[in-house]
Amino acid sequence: MKKSIADFAKNIPEPKQQKTVAIIMAGNIPMVGFHDLLCVLLSGHKALLKLSSDDNVLMPFFIKLLEHYEPSLGENIKFSEAKLVNFDAVIATGSNNTASHFQYYFGKYPNIIRKNRTSVAVITGKESPEDLKNLGRDIFLYFGLGCRNVSKLLVPKGFVFDPVFEAVFDYKFAVDNKKYGNNYDYNRAIYLLNLDKFLDNNFLIIKEDKGLFSPVSVLYYQEFDSETEVKQYLEENKENIQCIVGKEPGFVPFGYSQQPVITEYADGVDTLNFLVNL
Repeated sequence: MKKSIADFAKNIPEPKQQKTVAIIMAGNIPMVGFHDLLCVLLSGHKALLKLSSDDNVLMPFFIKLLEHYEPSLGENIKFSEAKLVNFDAVIATGSNNTASHFQYYFGKYPNIIRKNRTSVAVITGKESPEDLKNLGRDIFLYFGLGCRNVSKLLVPKGFVFDPVFEAVFDYKFAVDNKKYGNNYDYNRAIYLLNLDKFLDNNFLIIKEDKGLFSPVSVLYYQEFDSETEVKQYLEENKENIQCIVGKEPGFVPFGYSQQPVITEYADGVDTLNFLVNL
């Protein structure tokens, strides 16, 4: 970790002028806004943090820990519990709905405003049992909470899903989560009433659907005939896709969608470049 941060920071120029960057953090996953904070600090600017009510404990604790080892950081980190004032730029993360409000209030400032996204996995049929088992992590880890959760599979025409069901069986405990279980029961009932075709292993529903954002407990899939068709689909939906899981070069390896490296920016927007050019 120390080497990764050192390599990440070694070529960052000093800012022409230190500015204050307001960071409106999401709360879907603990510490999800830390990468933005790290980029602001490494670029030499000050951070004004607006925490989510769902993640207002771990982040302050971790910042206190940072200040213990580097007291000077405290001068560059402030929290705001009221209306944001006295800032020069904004990084805000939220839903499509909140993003429109962010754009209205903060559009006049230099900004990065993030919306809803999700992730997909490309299956070729050549995956090993270990690959598919790792795919289970991409599907179930933080289920329903993050844009890096795989909610859709792209599979070759005629793909048989038995190996997928077998590989993810260790995640059957998910249905014991009350909210997950309620979603599973509800979606299964709706599909049965509508006479929809779907596959089911008593805790995960796999359904053919052109949609990208599947409900909790449901995994959408779409068949393809060629690599060209896959590329076209990914290109057409790139504004809604956070990461692509698969074995192809440039894809996130199976099992690592929730473990981004430090140089991997949310929504593909280079946060550091944005900050050093303020």
